[in-house]
Amino acid sequence: MQVDLLQGNITRSILFFSAPMMAGNLLQQLYNIADTLIVGRFLGSGALAAVGSSFTLIIFLTSVILGLCMGSGTLLSMHWGAKDSESFQCAQAFSLLFIGSLTLLMTAGILMFTDPIMGLLRIPEEIFTETKTYLRIIFCGILFTFLFNYFAAALRSIGNSAVPLVFLSIASVLNIVLDFLFILSFDMGISGAAWATVTAQAVSAIGLSIYCLSGQPCLRLEKRHFSFHPLVWKNVIHFSLLTSMQQSIMNFGILLIQGLVNSFGVAVMAAFAAAVKIDAFAYMPVQDFGNAFSTFIAQNFGAGNHRRVRKSIRSALWVSMAFCLIISLLVWLFAKPLMGCFIQPEETEIISIGVTYLHVEGAFYCGIGCLFLLYGFYRGIGQPGISILLTIISLGTRVVLAYCLAPTTIGLLGIWWAIPIGWILADLVGLLYYRKVCGKSLLPSA
Repeated sequence: MQVDLLQGNITRSILFFSAPMMAGNLLQQLYNIADTLIVGRFLGSGALAAVGSSFTLIIFLTSVILGLCMGSGTLLSMHWGAKDSESFQCAQAFSLLFIGSLTLLMTAGILMFTDPIMGLLRIPEEIFTETKTYLRIIFCGILFTFLFNYFAAALRSIGNSAVPLVFLSIASVLNIVLDFLFILSFDMGISGAAWATVTAQAVSAIGLSIYCLSGQPCLRLEKRHFSFHPLVWKNVIHFSLLTSMQQSIMNFGILLIQGLVNSFGVAVMAAFAAAVKIDAFAYMPVQDFGNAFSTFIAQNFGAGNHRRVRKSIRSALWVSMAFCLIISLLVWLFAKPLMGCFIQPEETEIISIGVTYLHVEGAFYCGIGCLFLLYGFYRGIGQPGISILLTIISLGTRVVLAYCLAPTTIGLLGIWWAIPIGWILADLVGLLYYRKVCGKSLLPSA
């Protein structure tokens, strides 16, 4: 199930490695889409708005964990490419303890401060109770989010992206079945959707953990791997925290946009909730392709294959742009039917708002596709700080423009247009930095 990323055809290697990641993340989106579809259809627009407004907060919190795991996974990929098994397992052991401890602290903190957080999000009075119920249950599953993402990152660092897909497939089916069972049969309301998601996450996380610790010799940890290794520990903290910072900044900006959207009322919240699900589903494969590209870069950079790293950049860019153009066309053409999957046909105002959002976003997926490649590239060559800079440019532009334009006559359109403008500015900076500095100093031609 492992893909050799250090030799062979570059495009084929990245595609074969990224394919299970794409499929896995698309299945993972079914966790949220199943909730949205069933909640929207059977519990009404108020419950849909509650789930939608929770979505960005949940994504922000889980992005912190995901970033920590991605960062440690990048370091593991470098050690794997360099064939340094001792450093690989020591980094794995410390990252397990380090990220696990941070996860427990974060879980305790958010459970204590749920109400103030909801206040910052401007949750309307009429859906406050439903939103709080949903969030508290979802927060109980954060530990499972950590376990799955940690072991998935460890497996991917050695070129195995297929096994996480197996456990995600099981969880996705289970999540949908439990949604119907808890909401329709047991009449548990919005809490049923939350418990279905948490239960499915627990199954996939525990199953993957057992597989890695018992079925993969290179991932089995011994007592000596937990001993103090200053350089390894320093690198784990550096890569994990910087990558997590990049992920959390990105989603914090989205969280600020959610607060602004919430100020426009429940109809806009419901439209945004459905449209964001479609949006995320549409460009999720290219995001996973960027993450796979990062692992490819990290392994080859660790092995000193700089020529192969250089050759991979053009191949990855062509694949990503072709995919984005196709998806942009499909989303543009089918925006209304896609919104209709989540919203009742008589809710014409909500559908119209969502279609406008998708027409603006859908035309510029090439911008976010290029940005995901830049994030992956700079992580892979050990420069996660550049990814943070690009994220700040992208999200800073988005937030500032949205808050400046929303109160004007432009209104919601200003919020929607701020997003692709931020993508494009960050792309230009990232490409310029590579051309002027990075390509010359970090990647010698031989």
